[in-house]
Amino acid sequence: MLLSLFFSCASKKDIVYYQNIDNTGSSQNTTSYEVKIQPDDLLMIIVSAEDPEIALPFNLTTITVPNGSNIQATTGQQTIQSYLVDRNGNIEFPVLGRVQVGGLSRTEVLQSLKDKIGIYIKNPIINLRIMNFKISLQGEVNVPGTYSVTSERITLIEALSMAKDLTIYGKRNNILVIREINGVKSYNRIDITKADFINSPFYYLAQNDVIYVEPNNTKVNAAAVGPNTSVIISAISILISLSVLLFK
Repeated sequence: MLLSLFFSCASKKDIVYYQNIDNTGSSQNTTSYEVKIQPDDLLMIIVSAEDPEIALPFNLTTITVPNGSNIQATTGQQTIQSYLVDRNGNIEFPVLGRVQVGGLSRTEVLQSLKDKIGIYIKNPIINLRIMNFKISLQGEVNVPGTYSVTSERITLIEALSMAKDLTIYGKRNNILVIREINGVKSYNRIDITKADFINSPFYYLAQNDVIYVEPNNTKVNAAAVGPNTSVIISAISILISLSVLLFK
C-alpha cells in the first residue's frame, strides 16, 4: 500500500485536455453569450452626440485624482465617474433619473438608454463598460488569485491560462464554477478533458465567477502522509530491524 502511494501515476485520460475533439467535427458554432449586469457592478457610460454640448447633461462630470498623497495637488489624472448598480439593479442616471439595468445584457442596456436619451438627442452614441469585471481562481492552479478582465468576454480556458494553467495535481474532469445571478448562487462542474465542454453555458465566464480546481488523490494522499513521514520512517526502520533479528 505504501509503495502504491509513492509510485502511483495518473493515466493519460486524467491529464490530457480535449480528448474527444476529433469526434466533435472540424468546426463548432461559437456559443452566443453576453454577461448580465449585476448589483454592485461599476458601469462606465459615456453619451456622445454630433454636438458635444448637447450630450454634456447626460454624462457624469470628470474628477481629478491628486498625484501621490498630497491632497492639495492641483495636477493629477482625470477619471470618469462610474455608476454603481444598487442591490435592486438600478442606477441613477443624469436627466433620466432611476434606470433599471440589473439582469439585462450590455446590448439590452444600450438599447434601453438609446431609446430614452433619443427623446432628447438625435442619434445618440452610447458606450458602456463594466469597470470591475473580475474572476477568482483557487485550488490547484499555478498562480491562484483574483484577475481583472477588460474584455467582458472570457472563457474558462483563458481564465486558467491567466493562472498559468492547472498544476499536475489538479482534477481536470471536475472543475467547480461558482456563479451568482440575481442573488442566487449556482455550483457547476466542468470536465475539460472532454472537448464538448465548449458548449457548456459555463464555457464563457461571468463577472465575479469563482473557479476552484480540486486536488487529485495523489495530492490529497501526499498531504496526509507529509506530517506523518517521520512516524512512517521509524515504523519501517523497526520492521527492518525485527526482520534482521528474526532471520539472522
